[in-house]
Amino acid sequence: MADKPDPKQPPQIQINTVDEISRGRYSNLMLVSHSSEEFMLDWILNSPNGAHLVSRIILSPGNVKRAIEALTINLKQYEDKFGTVKLIDPGEQKVH
Repeated sequence: MADKPDPKQPPQIQINTVDEISRGRYSNLMLVSHSSEEFMLDWILNSPNGAHLVSRIILSPGNVKRAIEALTINLKQYEDKFGTVKLIDPGEQKVH
């Protein structure tokens, strides 16, 4: 008889991608806007050459809530292991 899946574990998802996407992108700024139906997250690279849109992700409100929960859990795990993340005051951030 086959093992039953653990109901506490989410199902595994096979993700296929191309190299360009799997390499990832770096962003040091995020802008968020929303309507009644969706949230739009614009990931920006703020560099000496100006600000450049790196990626735009559009999410449903439910997916935003799930993303916030997942990020909150993972940030706590990170801080438990590596210490508190210190935020820099926006006025102190400089692009060289």
